[in-house]
Amino acid sequence: MEPARWHASLPGVVATAGALIHDAAANLLVVKPNYRDYWTLPGGICEFGEAPHAACAREVTEEIGLRLPVGRLLSVDWQLPQPAYGPGARPAVYFIFDCGTLRGSTGIALQAAELDDCAFVPPEALADLLPSFALPRVHAALAARASGCVRYVPLTDGDHAAGNGQ
Repeated sequence: MEPARWHASLPGVVATAGALIHDAAANLLVVKPNYRDYWTLPGGICEFGEAPHAACAREVTEEIGLRLPVGRLLSVDWQLPQPAYGPGARPAVYFIFDCGTLRGSTGIALQAAELDDCAFVPPEALADLLPSFALPRVHAALAARASGCVRYVPLTDGDHAAGNGQ
């Protein structure tokens, strides 16, 4: 098979990058998209050819109006295709980076077209705000920030068989 045709036939994934941002009390910044029923970390989908750390910086600037340094990679998560996106849906890989500590929400300017709110919440409150499929990746990022070791959040055989992680 000719190289271009072979390459075009390969499966693809959606790459997403998010930011772990704390305040001085170790609360985590979460944002509420107006197009979802749940809260999430600041971040979003990488554009074609965009490196995950660059996407993280761009998305943080777009969503909360701040240019923050993108620090080290904290966690990587693999997610199965979401059935809501149809039979052509692709799996996704999520990168979470350490974007430091803010002194509260002063200076945050939410992207009105996509976000309704933001808040700094204690880690123990995340389960009430984030979807269940996102909690393992965020908990892994928090553990990585504390330990200094990057965390990988793989699917288990049970997750794959049951279609969990979506």
